[in-house]
Amino acid sequence: MSLATRTSLAKPLGAVVRVIGARATPKSFRLRQGTCLVGASKDCDVVIEDTGISRQHVELGLVAEGITVRDLKSRNGTFYLGQRVEAITLALGSRIQLGAAEVLLEPDLDGLGAGEVYTEATYRGMIGGSVGMRSLFGTLARLEGSLVTVLVTGESGVGKELVARALHEGSSVASAPLVTVNCGAIAPELVASELFGHRRGAFTGASDNRKGAFESANGGTLFLDEIGELPLDVQPMLLRALESGEVRPVGADRATRVKTRVIAATHRDLRREVSTQGFREDLYYRIAVVELAVPPLRERLDDIKELADGFARAAGLDSLPVDVIARLRARRWPGNVRELRNVVQAYAALGRLPVEATSAEALGGATTLDRLIDVTRPYADQKDALLDQFTREYLVRLMEHTGGNQSAAARLSRLDRSWLWRLLVKHGLANT
Repeated sequence: MSLATRTSLAKPLGAVVRVIGARATPKSFRLRQGTCLVGASKDCDVVIEDTGISRQHVELGLVAEGITVRDLKSRNGTFYLGQRVEAITLALGSRIQLGAAEVLLEPDLDGLGAGEVYTEATYRGMIGGSVGMRSLFGTLARLEGSLVTVLVTGESGVGKELVARALHEGSSVASAPLVTVNCGAIAPELVASELFGHRRGAFTGASDNRKGAFESANGGTLFLDEIGELPLDVQPMLLRALESGEVRPVGADRATRVKTRVIAATHRDLRREVSTQGFREDLYYRIAVVELAVPPLRERLDDIKELADGFARAAGLDSLPVDVIARLRARRWPGNVRELRNVVQAYAALGRLPVEATSAEALGGATTLDRLIDVTRPYADQKDALLDQFTREYLVRLMEHTGGNQSAAARLSRLDRSWLWRLLVKHGLANT
């Protein structure tokens, strides 16, 4: 499917205008193009019965960024976050106040992901002919042109960052920057500075003014990876930035206005985190305006051949032999697509699949531990080999999780940083 065809199939993401706190006809109105009028007059698209509402109170318009709100010189005003506004553009998921009525501007998710079947097995650099992936591709195609806030969920290694890049490339700000921040790879005390910037002297070590990720992504997209790791004390700051479009650098007297689309991702169950008070409920609903789930590799085994062959070509090989593909399909893939890439790269370097990749090839169900135990060899030798294997695999995953940040890796592993460095050197991972 060509880009032109894909764009022609994509329908703009509409809005649902919903009224609470006052009688309205209708209680909810689907805005799929153009504008709608809200007021007390029966000529309006949404009629609100409240003495504080003017006959034609406010005009709402659908745009890529969300909804334009234009007050029509109403008597009592239109309010957003407690401030009277005359004209403003708000992201879907926002709400405004008209008299006693609260008007919710929600995304119209009706049919999202259940529209036209995406026929191709690739989408903006992603590969997947399985039903689950083509369903995801179809949803992404429906979101093209929109700047709605999206939460991408899925296990570690499934490729959530590729989904974020596809969302950015398919948006109206594709030519602007895409800035990525891994919330789990930053020291907790530095997260606010990383996101919002800081002024010189704001804290020890702040020798110069520094622009934060929101400002760096101004006009484009900010991808907040592993947002579930965001410290609780920073979450209100992020919520304010999302709702107001303003960020205040650490140590600054005034806020800076930014126009930044946000995409977030997590491997955590944020609904559960909300129930245990590990994540703010209001922030969750603000970032999960649209939620996209990326299926794990074990649920899309039909994609392994195309993925593996792609990784092989990138490593300088031709298509992989049939028996190698069969052995790859026999794995459970707890590390998902990232693990598959690493295994194929190891195969390209060694000419054989590493032990981890063949742990499930014995149909009798033998585990990696079973394969390492050989009673004809000394206990100490096998113990050291197993420990080395565990240590290397642990370090690989640790450095992937922290984006190569050794300070963050030392904190998570509770290893002294100098000792962590020596382990990385020993296992050939010092440049990870």
